[in-house]
Amino acid sequence: MMKHYVRLACFVGGALFGSAGLKLLTSKDAKKAYTHITAAGLRMKESVMETVTSVQENAADILAAAKDINEARDAKEAEAQVEGQEA
Repeated sequence: MMKHYVRLACFVGGALFGSAGLKLLTSKDAKKAYTHITAAGLRMKESVMETVTSVQENAADILAAAKDINEARDAKEAEAQVEGQEA
């Protein structure tokens, strides 16, 4: 018999806590907090995207410079081969 009262008390307590929690989550202050958190998340996203763009641009510059170095090296090797064949 006591078990039933304990279960009933737990159920009623949970329902009250759930109702209070729901009111807290939908309160004006909670909405204000959610708005600030969302704004901070958007700012963070913008910052990350700027960093990604910068990294991509730097990678493209590095790739272009590496291709130039390899082309110059290939040209020197080809020139050295031509001079070696002439001698």
